[in-house]
Amino acid sequence: MRILDTQVISECVYRLARRAGVTLTDSCRLALMKARDTEEGAARFALDAVLQNEEVARREQMPVCQDTGMAVVLIELGQEVSLRGKLLSDAVDEGVKRAYEEGLFRKSICDPLTRANTGDNTPAHLHVDIVTGDRVKITFLPKGFGSENMSRLSMLTPAEGREGILNAIVEAVRLAGSRPCPPVVVGVGIGGSFDSCTLLAKKALTRELSSSHPRADVAAIEEEALARINGLGIGAQGFGGRVTALKVLCEIAPTHIAGLPVAVNMQCHCVRCEKEVL
Repeated sequence: MRILDTQVISECVYRLARRAGVTLTDSCRLALMKARDTEEGAARFALDAVLQNEEVARREQMPVCQDTGMAVVLIELGQEVSLRGKLLSDAVDEGVKRAYEEGLFRKSICDPLTRANTGDNTPAHLHVDIVTGDRVKITFLPKGFGSENMSRLSMLTPAEGREGILNAIVEAVRLAGSRPCPPVVVGVGIGGSFDSCTLLAKKALTRELSSSHPRADVAAIEEEALARINGLGIGAQGFGGRVTALKVLCEIAPTHIAGLPVAVNMQCHCVRCEKEVL
């Protein structure tokens, strides 16, 4: 049994949050550059501005987007790890609070009714999976709400099948239009239940944009959905063009014989995701 003080986790969350706030993932940067090279006119101008903004933010260590997001923290906790010290959620929140204060990141978390700001961007949105081994993998995903607000859940019937899944994905992007700051990344959950399907979609957004799902049938849905979305012509920042989405990323889980949940979690062009294994 490995003993790990939760203060170590707090320090890790702090590091990840500071990095994520000021830089895009490498795969996102490369995808934006590729998109820029395929566009012209206003869409190319918009992508040039996005890439220049990312370069300045990374160099000056300034927020790459003014919406520094809700702190989504995904932890894979090895079952052979025994945690000591403060409560895990408190340790995570401590790391988030320190990062947002020292990084001069916007604090956006508030009470849903009174709208009173918590003042430190906590509590974080924490998800913990128990896995084999004695390691702890922490993923930090700051999620802006311009794109989050455009997310959708469809409770399809099994008869709607593959075509229904594709229609649900593409329709979510069509209805969103320019509001989630395209070109978007589309996280999709297929299966599970009403609640777990949406978490699948969120987890999909932590994958590298260069990746494809290991199941051939799921990867084919990713590819076809992307082609249909890019045929919508919304384009970068809504200026029209060939690239409305950089990638569609799907995750899948068994579901009930009577259901086919499909969740679409929208991500703007500003993909910020940092990971570390302790």
